[in-house]
Amino acid sequence: MKTDHDLRVPLGHWCAGCSCAGLGGRPSRRLFGAALLAGGAAAAWPALARDGVDVGPPSGFSRLVSADQIEQAATQQYAQLRQQAAQKGALAPDGNPQVLRLRAIAKRIIPYTYEWNERARQWRWEVNVIGSKQINAFCMPGGKIAFYYGILEQLQLSDDEVAMVMGHEMTHALREHARERMGKTAATRGAIEIGAALFGLGNGGRYLADMGGQLLTLKFGREDESEADLVGLELAARAGYDPHAGVTLWQKMAAANKGAPPQWMSTHPSGPTRIRDLESNIPKVEGLYQRAERPAQVFAPPPRAAARPASVQEE
Repeated sequence: MKTDHDLRVPLGHWCAGCSCAGLGGRPSRRLFGAALLAGGAAAAWPALARDGVDVGPPSGFSRLVSADQIEQAATQQYAQLRQQAAQKGALAPDGNPQVLRLRAIAKRIIPYTYEWNERARQWRWEVNVIGSKQINAFCMPGGKIAFYYGILEQLQLSDDEVAMVMGHEMTHALREHARERMGKTAATRGAIEIGAALFGLGNGGRYLADMGGQLLTLKFGREDESEADLVGLELAARAGYDPHAGVTLWQKMAAANKGAPPQWMSTHPSGPTRIRDLESNIPKVEGLYQRAERPAQVFAPPPRAAARPASVQEE
């Protein structure tokens, strides 16, 4: 597999601050109706908690756009990304050791996702590796996962650390953070367009049709990131991966940030606060890890580029 440094896609799925315009300060009159609708939807959803891991109900804003349509848009966008990578010779083949590794880890985690989102039972999960030096990874709505080769090679991620990344990204999809962000964006367009969006009509219909492109640039808020950290730890621990790897993962990210900040860090800032939060959450899931069956096979990270012969193009 050739690594393609120029294959740069602004995925924006490892994110920090909310960039939703119009949601701060005093709400406008046309936003007020949308907020009432969203609040009513939130009240209808129970809080989700499992073995002490409590994240509360999903945002009511999620109800302002269709889950089916967002997942369909994500499927289409993911297929385009795969095609783009394949055309550049940067889509790892099914037999690539890192593809086999990631799919084995995902296979262990996926059965534990269903209680967090019943829709996940019907998702057609996919896991692929894109040959790029970028330090990045994502999971789109509907379970479409991709890791960039750079995050595996440059950070020399262990299986436990890969599981932390994967669990985090899966949580964004399971908790429908993209759907929530789109709902908030729709809300700023006013109640008239929201009504159209709900029924697939008028300007709202055009908004939903453009969802695929938006999925590449959405940014998640601080609460979304904290939620993804916590539930990601829980998913990985249940699958038999050490939650302490969440700390070593972010320590590696902090070290990687000393040079040119990687794509991953531009949207997921690290720092002592995040690491402290992870450390405080580990006791909530450590019992799950202790009771979990350990993976039968342990995989190795890819060799660093400097350690490989120049003639090696694939693993």
